[in-house]
Amino acid sequence: MHLHYGTGRSALLFMLVAFVATFAVTRLVVRMIRSGRGPLGNVAVGSVHVHHLVPGIFLMLIAGPVEFVAVPHGLFRDVVAGVFGVGAALTLDEFALWLHLSDVYWAAEGRKSVDTVVGVAALGGIGLLVSNPFSRQPGEGTWFFVTFLLLNCALSVVSALKGRLFLGLAGVLLPFLALWGACRLAYPGSPWFRRFYGEGSSKHTRAERRAARRTLTGRFKSLLSGMPEQ
Repeated sequence: MHLHYGTGRSALLFMLVAFVATFAVTRLVVRMIRSGRGPLGNVAVGSVHVHHLVPGIFLMLIAGPVEFVAVPHGLFRDVVAGVFGVGAALTLDEFALWLHLSDVYWAAEGRKSVDTVVGVAALGGIGLLVSNPFSRQPGEGTWFFVTFLLLNCALSVVSALKGRLFLGLAGVLLPFLALWGACRLAYPGSPWFRRFYGEGSSKHTRAERRAARRTLTGRFKSLLSGMPEQ
């Protein structure tokens, strides 16, 4: 894939690489701090522990206005995108903290941060590889295009209602992911599960049994988070 500096795709690449690299380094550093290894420690101002989402928010607040006001071009635009990616990674690594308004980084709820970061990185990767899903192909009829678009959006909504948020979002870019998510069992606790899987039904039992299994995805997220799989 050939990229030119300053294009939308090159900016997304810089942002994605900075996002993934920052998350990986951040997780390594916090795990070293927790185990008491290395020269680094928690940052504090007086008695206040400064979480790393704070500099992350400031980096996004700086990169955002520069992008919209200065409208940079070329390599400078890509660098600004990379700065935004760094800020986004620092902020989303503590997604669970600002979701629960409590320091749950190492608690079970803290796994939501890893789920969010992995999902955002995957969406960025898909967006980098695929073309615009809302553009019509040459010779494609209007009714076919509109019908396909509405069907794809409906499948994406069903996937999201089943608790498969990543497949629902990614399915907007790759339609077969939306179809896959819509055909799979709903997660326990999801709106689709509560509405259509009655207590004692076969789908209710199968969904709960499947959710309790140890999966490769769960093991991967446990490795990233540094916590045992739930």
